[in-house]
Amino acid sequence: MSRDLIGALRLLVAPTVALVGVVLFAPGRVGLGVRIYALVLSAVALGLALSALRRAYPLTRPLRSPTRRADGGRRPPPTLARLEHETALGVASAFDFHHRLRPRLHQLALGLLATRRRVLADAHPASARRILGDETWHLVRRDAPPPEDRLGRGLPIAELRRVVESLERI
Repeated sequence: MSRDLIGALRLLVAPTVALVGVVLFAPGRVGLGVRIYALVLSAVALGLALSALRRAYPLTRPLRSPTRRADGGRRPPPTLARLEHETALGVASAFDFHHRLRPRLHQLALGLLATRRRVLADAHPASARRILGDETWHLVRRDAPPPEDRLGRGLPIAELRRVVESLERI
């Protein structure tokens, strides 16, 4: 602490000499000189406070190490980032689930049913329901009703996990 204080006093030597010079040689500018000196004094005090805070709360080590990725630091595809964002919103809000994540799950279910089981879900809803299961079908069907409480919680993570697992089983 005393080392920081000595450094701060050294920083104030030049502004103090300048203020004395203004008082002696430009008495009409004393008000401006005092304001500038107060500004410099405040900056030095702020620097002292910041250094004291750094000592009181040292940097902690990060939760994840900043090691380089093995894949050369590539970013995930934008569609994956968008899907993660829609999933987070769908879990948080019923409105976002119904209008963002549910249509995505619907398209995914349609594609999987058509390519893997040769079932057109809109033409054969009973077959699609049997393959997907009641819980998943209730969420991904085309005519799923909007939520009653638009501001309510979205789809619980456990239920979303079961829906994803049922889609993976197709």
